[in-house]
Amino acid sequence: MKTIRKIMAAATCVMMTASLAGCGQASPDGIPEIEIVSYKREAVQVMEEIQDLFNATHDDVRLKISSPNEAMTILKTRFIRDDYPDIVAIGGDINYSNFLDAGLFMDISDLPALQNVKPGYLDIDKQLEFVEMEGTYALPYVANAAGVLYNKDLFDEYGWKIPKTWDEFLALCEAIQAKGLMPLYFGYKDTWTTLAPWNALAVDLVDADICSQVNKNEATFADAYREVATKQKELLQYCQPNPYAYSYTDAATAFANGEAVMWPIGSYAISQVQSVNPDMNIDSFVMPGSNDPEKNILNSGIDVQFSVMENCPNKEAAYEVLDFLYSDEVLNMYLEDQGGIATKKGEFPIAEYLKGMETYILAGEVADYQDHHYPTEMAVDAMIQTYLLDEKKDALDTFLNKFDTEWIRYNRDLIARLQKEES
Repeated sequence: MKTIRKIMAAATCVMMTASLAGCGQASPDGIPEIEIVSYKREAVQVMEEIQDLFNATHDDVRLKISSPNEAMTILKTRFIRDDYPDIVAIGGDINYSNFLDAGLFMDISDLPALQNVKPGYLDIDKQLEFVEMEGTYALPYVANAAGVLYNKDLFDEYGWKIPKTWDEFLALCEAIQAKGLMPLYFGYKDTWTTLAPWNALAVDLVDADICSQVNKNEATFADAYREVATKQKELLQYCQPNPYAYSYTDAATAFANGEAVMWPIGSYAISQVQSVNPDMNIDSFVMPGSNDPEKNILNSGIDVQFSVMENCPNKEAAYEVLDFLYSDEVLNMYLEDQGGIATKKGEFPIAEYLKGMETYILAGEVADYQDHHYPTEMAVDAMIQTYLLDEKKDALDTFLNKFDTEWIRYNRDLIARLQKEES
């Protein structure tokens, strides 16, 4: 596992102490202990309840779940010290890709619970692999969704219908403007919010594995992202003036107060909206990126999944914990507390604000957020904001060419590795 030292070299300057138990340690009474480190600090309470329920119903294994602040920093520091937990609860994003590529995770293909995972989420994890690997290295748990949140009361009042195509969406925006209302609101002062409409459009317009195609020199972003970028800029004519002056919180507040009818953002924003207006009647729909309704797909990413560390000494105990976590009872505990979408097949509650996406959720018609594949250092969100602000005629080409150039810059080693393997 020395590879992780190269990937996480920057973390060596972080002088932190971790009081968490090391991999494979036993509890004081000699019973084997499985330690999970979770990056979801906001889920600390329900994770503690899950831990206590496991320990109250199992006498052969003890479970310890930690949800520290700055969990990713702590994990990277521990990895450098060869101090590994048994399982990590992690999002399906670039951190997962880096850890997997470093050989940190165990192949859990023989875990029975995997048979109950919706195939779409297993596909998402495979697409997060830098280099195609045999096996399965994570148990997807809960997902989120992104598209367009809308004020259901206003839709009902004016008789507006959910758009199924891009032209219908723009026509809806025109109809809303004709009533003297603002169709959309953006909080582009916080650059990360530019990725919400970007991702929601891209799932309809771009192959899910486009990043892999570019790495293999089979495609370019200049071609693949042209329509996505064009359409995201087109939305600016339907939002408030100067959206770059308003933050994510400003956008949530404005939407909650009825200043805009729709907000292109993910389900993760619901709690922020409800903190302003608890009684708001919110629903959501899939962003229709194209004029072919058959191409509509839900932009959904894995919010939490569990990976067993490669050097976990007690695989049997780790599997016992994972089977418990994936039971209907425990999964429902988590969903009731945190919301989200179950990655497990079967009947699980779907929040009212996701009812408009229910068909896609039940069918597992999902595609991951494109930005889950982007290197953090590339700062794609800032690039998108700069492009949206750029009013020059060559703004689109400038942006797309920079995307390709920066991608090569930040993925040079991976691209060289892939080319070497291909040759």
